[in-house]
Amino acid sequence: MLQVQAELNGTAQTVVTLAPLTANTWQQVSIPLSLLGVQNQADLDGFWIQDRSGTTQPTFYVDNVSFTAAPPPTVVNLTVDASQVQRTIDPRHFGVNAAVWDGLFDTNVTKNLLTAMGNQALRFPGGSLSDDYHWATNTTDNNTWQWATSFSAFADVAVAVGAQAFITANYGSGTPQEAAAWVDASNVTNHYGFKYWEIGNEVYGSWETDNNTRPHDPYTYAQRFAQYYSQMKAVDPTIKIGAVAVAGEDSYANYTDHPAVNPVTGVTHYGWTPVMLVTLKSLGVTPDFLIYHRYPQDPGNEYDQGLLLSSGTWAADAANLRMQLNDYLGSTTAAGVELDCTENNSVSSAPGKQTTSLVNGLFMADSICAAMQTEFNSVIWWDLRNGQETGNNNSPTLYGWREYGDYGLVDSADPPGPADEYPTYYVGKLLQYFGRGGDELIVSSSDYPLLSICASKRKDGSLGLLVINKSATATLNASIKISNATPSTSGIQYSYGIPQDNAAQTGVGSADVASSTLDGISSSFAYSFPPYSATVLTFGSSGQATATPTATASPTSTPTATVTATPTPTPTGGSALGVVKPTSLSFGKQHHGTTSSAKNVTLTNTGSAALSVSSIAISAGFSQTNTCTAALAPESSCTISVRFSPSVKGSYAGLLKVNDNATNTPQTVSLSGTGT
Repeated sequence: MLQVQAELNGTAQTVVTLAPLTANTWQQVSIPLSLLGVQNQADLDGFWIQDRSGTTQPTFYVDNVSFTAAPPPTVVNLTVDASQVQRTIDPRHFGVNAAVWDGLFDTNVTKNLLTAMGNQALRFPGGSLSDDYHWATNTTDNNTWQWATSFSAFADVAVAVGAQAFITANYGSGTPQEAAAWVDASNVTNHYGFKYWEIGNEVYGSWETDNNTRPHDPYTYAQRFAQYYSQMKAVDPTIKIGAVAVAGEDSYANYTDHPAVNPVTGVTHYGWTPVMLVTLKSLGVTPDFLIYHRYPQDPGNEYDQGLLLSSGTWAADAANLRMQLNDYLGSTTAAGVELDCTENNSVSSAPGKQTTSLVNGLFMADSICAAMQTEFNSVIWWDLRNGQETGNNNSPTLYGWREYGDYGLVDSADPPGPADEYPTYYVGKLLQYFGRGGDELIVSSSDYPLLSICASKRKDGSLGLLVINKSATATLNASIKISNATPSTSGIQYSYGIPQDNAAQTGVGSADVASSTLDGISSSFAYSFPPYSATVLTFGSSGQATATPTATASPTSTPTATVTATPTPTPTGGSALGVVKPTSLSFGKQHHGTTSSAKNVTLTNTGSAALSVSSIAISAGFSQTNTCTAALAPESSCTISVRFSPSVKGSYAGLLKVNDNATNTPQTVSLSGTGT
């Protein structure tokens, strides 16, 4: 008697028992993923086929195991609400890492490349090398020769292209005095005004240089971070200083002699971020931002479809980091700490052909789009120029014609031809037509995961739709509906996809971003998106409803034509202000497959106008019911009841998000629990 059982994130799922097999005959067996309990799940580890009879059975053979995807829908529904502003787009969402080994960096070629793609942020001196690098001599610990690009050369380019800068100070072999001198040279002597400074790069990991007595120790890091912080701020109090962090309270538990007790849950953790935050709090030091790096795949495990669906976990990462900040620093202190991703690419090391393929370009766009829908204020791609590697994963199962990997956006050709600029560069160039810093991200949605959408409202009032088709073969027909705006009847479409990628290979046709006139636009129109493509549709709009302000946007005063010598009375309309209490809920341990009792959150309108809730969203693993059905008058409240229902074992970190017409929308509550 054979049975099949799948596993999600280490947890076995439903057993499916097969009918008896006929002897000496090949037999095809089809099992719906829904029966195995893994339909539409992103964390499938695998499955096994097992005899559980306990007796000797005849030999059986298995061949041609495959997954069959469901056919795409006839029409994919894309919706855009121009009145719902999620956030103001930060210029640092469109950044790239620079590196000291780039011999072409301080050249007109590079300045032209960065200008053409509308780059708005740069990072220096380059990943793990930062913890060996001495800026004043432009050397690293184990060499006497100087690197190709010095700090002054980096600054020349950053200033020329108008990019904001992240600078990574040497924690592994440097000193606070060395970092403070760097701030002085940058911002006092040369007036560069570089604002964002990181203390170390991935120093939780054993791959990073760390010459401290206790290497890769969050307690030691926090102690030294306080020294860097005070000495660097003494030179320039306006700079922002970031601390290295990881998601997960038990991630990188390198030592166990400095326990961190979560004051909300009462659970003891030894992971990097909890120990670091507890130590910083004891020292009275609060970082200005947390530094986060994101590589969704490990080398050898690259999978195109998995990569293109991986961006959905940005929200969970943001929620987990915010939960840790709130729990260990207290929500009032934590509110002043922002989240920044200063490295992002597809694979953590040993880049193979996927990194230079069209798939990685589409992933780049989708990753930035997903990050913008969280509180992350930067996405700095790794990197501009890195170098080609031929000995890594170049499997024929991966899409792409370049039989080598390269983390860079471009190679080292001078000047570069069409094939020297990788799809990630062209997609980065495409994104400038969708949005830049200061534009607004507005609410949009898709009902099919292989066709994603982001929508923006540009400073000039026009709308931009970024749509990514993640199917390798299917043209996806979309019905696009736009509410609370009247689109113009024509616009411009920009696209990058298979035709451009093929042109770079063959030299026939244009490898650059394509553009053409877009006609037939209305508040409801149809558009077909070709396979493996990123498309930006831009068009003017009028009559849109007043945008709902968010906490990240600065309110704009409304001018009046009336001039009076008497004081102007406070408008009777006023504004709504939403307050949630508590700001975090911990459910502790809950057996998977069961549901906890409810914990209540109170939403109170402390403003002077009625508060209307438009939606309440909650992360997977949690559910909510609420009494917030009618507009809340000033000083009135409603109740949101939250329950925890873990489907598998493991830690859960989530977010309850209330969207409404308050000036501080959305209001959020951090959620946590452990499935046992």
